[in-house]
Amino acid sequence: MQIPDLAGKVALVTGSSTGIGAAVARAFGAQGMAVGVHYNSTRAEAEAVAADIEAAGGRALVLQGDVRDAKVSARLVEQTAEAFGALHVLVANAGSVVERKPIEQADDALYDHVLDLNARSVFVSARAAIPLLRAAGGGSIISTTSLAARNGGGGGSVLYAAAKGFVSSFTRGLAKEVARDRIRVNAVAPGVIMTPLQERLTPERQIEAAIRLTPMRRTGTVDECVGAYLYLASESLSGFVTGQVLEVNGGILMP
Repeated sequence: MQIPDLAGKVALVTGSSTGIGAAVARAFGAQGMAVGVHYNSTRAEAEAVAADIEAAGGRALVLQGDVRDAKVSARLVEQTAEAFGALHVLVANAGSVVERKPIEQADDALYDHVLDLNARSVFVSARAAIPLLRAAGGGSIISTTSLAARNGGGGGSVLYAAAKGFVSSFTRGLAKEVARDRIRVNAVAPGVIMTPLQERLTPERQIEAAIRLTPMRRTGTVDECVGAYLYLASESLSGFVTGQVLEVNGGILMP
């Protein structure tokens, strides 16, 4: 499917070397977009995503950095705009459970890691993107939140759930602030999606329990998340949509 108003637009997708971010970056490239492909430690995977974008007719810039550092989050936004001449879409996707621990066993270092990665990075990248989106005549900020923001998360992920709760609320509040600048702010809340991160950090018994609670009786795939991001990135498809959290969860939790 080609979405004409996305061709030639510029996007930054944080955390786009693997998982949902990689699928979104590739999908943007297939629309003829220029994409900042960000990674922290998985360079080879990021370069593979960039190669696929260019093979599909898009343009790609590989960017490295730990988004827990506010200066890095801002720099990624600025580098993307400098390389391609503008910024039209920010996908603040980087995030992780990091480590599953009960709260009584979680130390301050884990708190800082989880909150800086999942919450602070969204705030800083959005703050850096707003003047660039305004200069471009408007645009779209899309954050990746989670089912955990609404159900408190699975075992040992309270800090992650709380951080994603921030992302969902931040999305709604920021949408009100920048609506008159023609900047739309929305989020996608995936349910149990099988990614390398999910496989590494979530016990199999927890995934099986989630499947039993999901009306579709299965987990989702990264490709099944992509349409939500394309929809929210496109003004022609979602020009009157802002402040929304779009659930992609197989029905495990309904509004």
